[in-house]
Amino acid sequence: MHTRAVVATTTALLGAAALLGPASAARAHGGERPAVIAHRGASAYAPENTLAAVDKAAELGIHWVENDVQRTKDGELVVVHDDTLRRTTDVEEVFPGRAPWKVKDFTAAEIARLDAGSWFGASWAGTRVPTLRQYVDRVEHHHQKLLLEIKNPGLYPGIERDTLKVLGNEGWLDRRHLSGRLIVQSFDTDSVRTVHELEPAVRTGVLGTPPVPDLPAYAGFADQINPSYKSLSVGYVSAVHALTGPHGKPMEVFTWTVDDAAGARRAAGYGVDGIITDKPDVVREATLGAGGAGQ
Repeated sequence: MHTRAVVATTTALLGAAALLGPASAARAHGGERPAVIAHRGASAYAPENTLAAVDKAAELGIHWVENDVQRTKDGELVVVHDDTLRRTTDVEEVFPGRAPWKVKDFTAAEIARLDAGSWFGASWAGTRVPTLRQYVDRVEHHHQKLLLEIKNPGLYPGIERDTLKVLGNEGWLDRRHLSGRLIVQSFDTDSVRTVHELEPAVRTGVLGTPPVPDLPAYAGFADQINPSYKSLSVGYVSAVHALTGPHGKPMEVFTWTVDDAAGARRAAGYGVDGIITDKPDVVREATLGAGGAGQ
């Protein structure tokens, strides 16, 4: 289908979907319940982006976890959200003269010394910042699925290739993982495109809310458009679903970050395919019922 025709189709769907209620939109998408994704692990209950947060998500029966990947001074990939280590570690105490404490300015050995748990609670003292290798191995141990975000790729030239190398070395680029257990996403569109070009079999997602007329341009390299819940609408979800992604399936929507039952039910009513949350048990209860498996 030509781009102009696709734009016209998605725009028409956007208008039509606006006439539907959220429940009708969900039924139009097949009525499937959304996947529940533990944001930075079960980060309401354990220090974010740590192995403990992965373990907590598994304990809650949550099948999907999300994380953030950055790179150390000596080239190791580590799982941490901020580009500085200040908020989630004791780096200011351990290395007081190293302001502004950027991840990229520390070696893997130095970061391994940091306490990444005490800020969250005394009982988590001694928790460490995991490497990507350690993280994916723990996810594999629990037979979970991974939504991996490449964070700040502009600070780390070549991080896409580095990430794919680790995933390959750890067995995450085989058919079993690629068919339903791995998605790589980023706010940086060029980074997502690079991942697709390097490993076309990997499912990818673009974080943010591109304008509807621009969506067809993403369909060649992104399987998902993953917007903030605050920017979500029935029409937008329907417009994304109207497009076919690079693997021959309708594009999907994973929305973030929803931590309350009312918001979870509303997002599910929009017809989203996944809900990213710090409180995956709350979202699962609201959207799947007490007996839900968390997908």
